[in-house]
Amino acid sequence: MGNAKVGNDKGADEAKPAASTRGPGRRLHGAVAHKLGTAILSGKYAPGDTLSGEVAFAEELEISRSAYREAVQVLTAKGLVESRPKAGTRVLPRNRWNLLDPDVLAWAFAGEPDVEFIRNLFELRSIVEPAAARLAAERRDKSDIKVMKEALAAMRRHTVATEAGRAADRDFHNAILRATHNDALMALAASIGAAVNWTTQFKQRARALPRNPIPDHVRVYDAIAAGDADAASDAMRALVDLALEDTRSSMQD
Repeated sequence: MGNAKVGNDKGADEAKPAASTRGPGRRLHGAVAHKLGTAILSGKYAPGDTLSGEVAFAEELEISRSAYREAVQVLTAKGLVESRPKAGTRVLPRNRWNLLDPDVLAWAFAGEPDVEFIRNLFELRSIVEPAAARLAAERRDKSDIKVMKEALAAMRRHTVATEAGRAADRDFHNAILRATHNDALMALAASIGAAVNWTTQFKQRARALPRNPIPDHVRVYDAIAAGDADAASDAMRALVDLALEDTRSSMQD
C-alpha cells in the first residue's frame, strides 16, 4: 500500500466534517494499518522496536494524527503492538501476535512470507482439516453437501488461478468445518479459509500451479458425501500434503 494512496485518502478525509467521513476515515486508517502491519510482518520493525512518534509518523505518511492512532488501535487489537504513555508504541514479541487473524495473514503474504511461518500454517491445517473432514463425513447433512458441491463446481468453472476460484476454494474448506457442527471448529473457518487463500495465491505468484488441485478436493468431497470418515480424513491429509509440496516447489523458483 503506497503512500500516494494514503495521501489521496487524506484529502477526502479532511475535506468533510468528521461526522460525515466514517467511510473514508475507515478506509484511511485501514490503509495505514495495512502499511504498518506489513512492515511489522516483513521484519522492517522487529519485536521490541518502538515505532516513530505519533506526530512524526503522521507527517511521514501525510495523514492525520487521529488516523494514525486508529491504525495503532487496530494493530493493538491483533496483538502486534502495545502503546503506553510516554513510552510510545512498541512491537510485541511474535508469540503475542494473532497470526491466524485474516488481516495479519494478508499482511504476512503482502511481501515475502517467512518460510517457517508457511510451514506452521500447513502443520496447523494438517492437524485440523483431516479431523474436520472425518467429523464432516459423520455429521454432514444435505445442506452441507449442497454447499460443498456448489463450491467444487465453482472451483472447476473458474480454476484457482482466479480470485473467484480461490473464493470457491475457501468456501469448500469452510463448508467442511461447518459440516462438523462443532462450534469450536467452525470458529476457525475464517482463519483456515484465509490460510488456504493466501498460500494458494502465493504458490502462483511466479508461475502457474504445477498440477491441478481440484481432483484432490473431489476425493475429499466424494468421501464426505459417502459418509466414509476414514477416506475423508485420508483424502484431506493428502490434499494438505500435496499443497505443501506445491508451495515448497514455488518457493524454490
